[in-house]
Amino acid sequence: MRRITVPAGTVTLSGLQSEPSHSPPRALIVALHGGGMSAGYFDGQAHPDLSLLSLGAHLGYRVVALDRPGYGGSAAQLPHGRPLAEQAADVAAAVRQLACEGAVGGGVLLLGHSFGGKLALLLAAEQAPEGLLGLDVSGCGTRLAVPPEQVRQGGGVRRLNWGPLSLYPSGTFQASAAVVAPMPQREADSVGGWERLSTQVLPRVRVPVRLTFAEHEAWWRHGDEDVAEVVGRLSGAPRVVVDRLPGAGHNISLGWAARTYHLRALAFVEECLRVSDRTAVLRGPVPDAGT
Repeated sequence: MRRITVPAGTVTLSGLQSEPSHSPPRALIVALHGGGMSAGYFDGQAHPDLSLLSLGAHLGYRVVALDRPGYGGSAAQLPHGRPLAEQAADVAAAVRQLACEGAVGGGVLLLGHSFGGKLALLLAAEQAPEGLLGLDVSGCGTRLAVPPEQVRQGGGVRRLNWGPLSLYPSGTFQASAAVVAPMPQREADSVGGWERLSTQVLPRVRVPVRLTFAEHEAWWRHGDEDVAEVVGRLSGAPRVVVDRLPGAGHNISLGWAARTYHLRALAFVEECLRVSDRTAVLRGPVPDAGT
């Protein structure tokens, strides 16, 4: 795993990258963290089983966890952050650059948590990267379970983010001190608009989507009717998979359930790769213009 910088239009994003050491990558996974976090969310340090970056590289994937615009290396340039649409343009440029700089194997999967899940969905709907295989989204629904003002005011955020402390290895909160980051103001102000925006964005997603809802998810409503509404809005996706993860809070990738979640996400990548390969075979070679 190494730290990287990626040109992304008018900004430069920072991030973390891991790659398989003895073979070309099967695919490129671009991981997008949630609000008030950073790329290190996907490289949990409290226990060896937590890191998506380590597990992904071990199983043959190139994994890039980006610090979203307004975080990490771009925080000084964007002290108030960027709205969702501008973040999507930046990340789309970053993914194109990553594809130019290294192998992407069979394609690209966007893996987004919380606010990063919104970003992945918007990116797929409006600026889908070439070779996009699918989306894996966790900690994100369409209807908030708390007033949007609570995000801006910060009241009770610790409980909403983490849930029962027993879900996390000892030392999690010391180790995650380097992972937590201030949520930019423009991002916090946009939280309440997602319910309306999602009605426009989700129907335009045209790739397979996997949704994961933690047992102790507290930010988003995730009852059966709420989840059915999310799935219904993804009317253009060829496949939607819903997974409910027991023993997990909102910050899935920092808890004991992280390895289970990451393995299921990587299995979904394999499914997307298989479908992509089968589609390529069915299409067959492009006929020569002279035949």
